Amino acid sequence: MTTSETAPYAQLAEHAYQIRRNALRMGEVQGQGYIGQALDIADVLAVAYFRAMRFRADDPEWEGRDRFLLSNGHYAIALYAALIEARIIADEELETYGSDDSRLPMSGMASYTPGMEMSGGSLGQGLTIAVGRCLGLKRKGSDARVYTLFSDGELDEGAIWEGLMSAAHWKLDNLIAMVDVNNQQADGPSSSVMAFEPLVDKLQAFGWFVQRVDGNDLAAVVAAFDAAHAHPEAQPRIIVCDTRMGCGVPFLEAREKNHFIRVDAHEWQLALQALEAGRTV
Repeated sequence: MTTSETAPYAQLAEHAYQIRRNALRMGEVQGQGYIGQALDIADVLAVAYFRAMRFRADDPEWEGRDRFLLSNGHYAIALYAALIEARIIADEELETYGSDDSRLPMSGMASYTPGMEMSGGSLGQGLTIAVGRCLGLKRKGSDARVYTLFSDGELDEGAIWEGLMSAAHWKLDNLIAMVDVNNQQADGPSSSVMAFEPLVDKLQAFGWFVQRVDGNDLAAVVAAFDAAHAHPEAQPRIIVCDTRMGCGVPFLEAREKNHFIRVDAHEWQLALQALEAGRTV
């Protein structure tokens, strides 16, 4: 997006920039990590935390909060970056990422980290957990929503499809799911490991309200979240987000394989400089 195109979304663009910057700074602490995913999903996280969701930074266990469940636990660095930007986690904790006794382990752990609603590691679990959380909130009479993020690689898991079916069966209109389609996983292109297209048709057939957007276009992501909130039917909502691994750092975007990135020491500063050069606000 050009500067003029992002003007109505300048504050969100700044949040997305800071999320990417936080992730790169944490990556530099360990010299490696799931940086490509953190960069690709930053725009979605910015809209989720700074437009869509209800939470209190000083009280992350507030009962009235919306819940964000990170199914793809290896994206923890991305969520930490958002939680730091949201002031739920202090900025100075960034330097402890992945270290002994840190509250920011390399895979998400709910027992360690403020704002982390579920522990991640075994993939494909987040959506079914979200279904349970949604049912529980409805039985409490709560109007809180549950948001869950999972990856296209998790579409390989049968539990995802069980979650899709059960959420529609229970008409969980308090559930908003996001699937990150970056077409990369550890064993190669996601669509080659297990073909999942036509994804929108499949999700609609399961009874969901489905939108597919460019996940790195802030205006499109904002419109999708707004439509998910406004949708009048008693059915779960899902946003299919097509994203670019390494988005915002051109030389990382260009890497053929960047599911798990090892970055040479001097490249971290180059990455931060490239991110700054592309800043739109």
